[in-house]
Amino acid sequence: MRIRVMSSGADTTSMDNIAGQKGCRHFRARRHVCCVKMADALPEELDVVILGTGLQESIIAAACSRIGQRVLHVDRRNYYGGTWASFSFSGLLSWIKECKEHTTDTTEANWKDKILEGEDVIQLGLVDKSIENLEVFCYASTTTEEDVTEVGALENKQSNMDSNTGAANAVMKNQDERNQTQKILSSGDAESPLENKDSSHSKEEVSAEKIESEDKPCSCNIPSSVATEISLDTQEIADGIATIEVETGNVDQSIDASDQQVKKEEKITTYSQIVKNGRKFNIDLTSKFLYSCGSLVNLLIKSNVSRYAEFKNITRILTFQGGKVEQVPCSRADVFASKQLTMVEKRMLMKFLTFCLEYEQHPDEYLDFQDSRFSDYLKTKKLTPNLQHFILHSIAMVSEIALTTEGLKATQHFLQCLGRYGNTPFLFPLYGVGEIPQCFCRMSAVFGGTYCLRHLVKCLVVDRETSRCKAVVDSNGHRISCQYFVVNNSYLPEEHAKNVQYRYISRGVLITNSSILKSTSEQISILTVPAVEKGQPSIRIIELCPSSNTCPQGTYLVHLTCPSNGTAKEDLEPVVSTLYAQYSENDADFSDHEVNEKPQVLWALYFNVRDTSAVDRSTYEGLPSNVFVCCGPDVALGFEQSVKQAEDIFHQVCPGEEFCPAAPNPEDIIYDGDGAQPGSSGFGTSAESEAVQAKENTNPESDPTKDGNNEVVEPLDNSEVGRQSQMANSDAEDLKCNNGMEIPKDTE
Repeated sequence: MRIRVMSSGADTTSMDNIAGQKGCRHFRARRHVCCVKMADALPEELDVVILGTGLQESIIAAACSRIGQRVLHVDRRNYYGGTWASFSFSGLLSWIKECKEHTTDTTEANWKDKILEGEDVIQLGLVDKSIENLEVFCYASTTTEEDVTEVGALENKQSNMDSNTGAANAVMKNQDERNQTQKILSSGDAESPLENKDSSHSKEEVSAEKIESEDKPCSCNIPSSVATEISLDTQEIADGIATIEVETGNVDQSIDASDQQVKKEEKITTYSQIVKNGRKFNIDLTSKFLYSCGSLVNLLIKSNVSRYAEFKNITRILTFQGGKVEQVPCSRADVFASKQLTMVEKRMLMKFLTFCLEYEQHPDEYLDFQDSRFSDYLKTKKLTPNLQHFILHSIAMVSEIALTTEGLKATQHFLQCLGRYGNTPFLFPLYGVGEIPQCFCRMSAVFGGTYCLRHLVKCLVVDRETSRCKAVVDSNGHRISCQYFVVNNSYLPEEHAKNVQYRYISRGVLITNSSILKSTSEQISILTVPAVEKGQPSIRIIELCPSSNTCPQGTYLVHLTCPSNGTAKEDLEPVVSTLYAQYSENDADFSDHEVNEKPQVLWALYFNVRDTSAVDRSTYEGLPSNVFVCCGPDVALGFEQSVKQAEDIFHQVCPGEEFCPAAPNPEDIIYDGDGAQPGSSGFGTSAESEAVQAKENTNPESDPTKDGNNEVVEPLDNSEVGRQSQMANSDAEDLKCNNGMEIPKDTE
């Protein structure tokens, strides 16, 4: 698979548009409509039923669908991702309200008559109790108009989940078809190139000076319909293609000085401004980075799911030492260019890092210390306190109590990931971590998976003789038989988890008015703050800038994460008060030089989330052998634990099968007969047939030159067909990064 890298000076087309439509068209081996059907017409027999759309469940769904398993993927929420989701600001406020009220379905479905003789029932939990101690603080000015709504937001017509409203619910288009094409703004535009996101089918009106940008749906704006239908037919996807391709070499990456001045003047200081720009936020419930040589990046490349997403390099790693925030040198060039280290320290650091890359080959250097702490081991290497701090907190990124082998392995992994996609080991998905589960859900849907959001499963039906789960019964009393069941742990009732000892993660989300370390350009940064007191955990801070498409111009989005000792506010407040200042209305009257150097917090959210990553399946009592439990996110920076769990469960469900194999090349696809062109493979043997196929319309009642959203569809030209064929080639393992260059897999 070969994916172009967009220039940093251009508007890049999002995964939902290019990859979600063009990619899917070449991606599926069977031409059929895969849809979320009416809630009362779900399939009665399937291979795998998956409850919850978190990352592990989504990966398993994609892997099972890819090898031909019949998959039903259900979530009781009206958005994808669960505790991995990303929200706009209004969506986050709705999520906060939902968590505080513990709202759930009150429908009394008549499911008991679906239970036969010789069967037992495991009733599932109806309320997600994984979020606790939720606290919200607003420091921005609130002395403005009371009724403020997001720019471009639709009227909230969310209906109740009562089954009587099912017939009145509207049909929801697939996200791939709703997304508008992102265009290039003229160089004189002062606005941000990314418009607000919307879940509607209609376009927003825009001025004559600029072209409409992408209309990307927000996860929290999914209609509340139980009777929703999503069509994913290949032709329907192809009909949505209307894009402007941006070549890396053809874009002037220089930014006009006037544009910089306008952006500099853009400031958000009031709560009403935050609300109005709410759709420009993408706020993650789980804050993580991808290691460039980590298991998730390798899986995205191997499975071709990476075509559905874009990524941005993490440009700097910071450290907090001596009351100051400083940038850490990572690469060899950074080390020798650094003014923070003496020449002796530079040589000592390079020598130690070189050893860490091949530490297994020198066991005599560390075996005597393998039961000692890594921090103590660093002292024996005659490293200066400055270097010990850098290595422990900014390179290995392990705790003070981590053992030597753990620290050496973490340092080695850090170094191995350097240079693959930039000068740091990390990548971040544009629009937030919540995009990743949706990418795998899209792959599952492409290969036949059936999706149903805002749909509850009331119980599991267990055969008393075999002690295996044989069916589920949903809130409509519909019985669905299945061989295997994958369940997010938040669905399990308390009686099956009464012996489980949960850990918790403290999370904080801040909206600030400036970066923690000022720079001439926008930077995505990571900072690990050592424990303030003995026995306290270190705190990881991830700061996202507007170019990550997670916050509007004039703001930064800050995520804080650490293992819980108390409530999230108790754990994180000392660090927040040290590095940040509360916004004061009086500061608005002064210049930037007169205001405190600390960035100011406009809005803050604290909450504890349950960490079940260390819970063994055997701890859950009374679960049938064919029911597999997925945990939520862990406290680690990367995704390794989640990918490993998903792969382990997949191999138990489908023993002997390959985990997420790559999609076939377009020329190798043979359709199974419904609609194939006579004398052709059904995909076309020439660029001309591809162009004709792209113009076909799956909706017989609509204009053949338009798609389901009444937008003119442009046919594929020869060069575009060649590019798509190149994208589907699994031998070229590249990743799409929004950094202005194309970076191959093994670039060092």
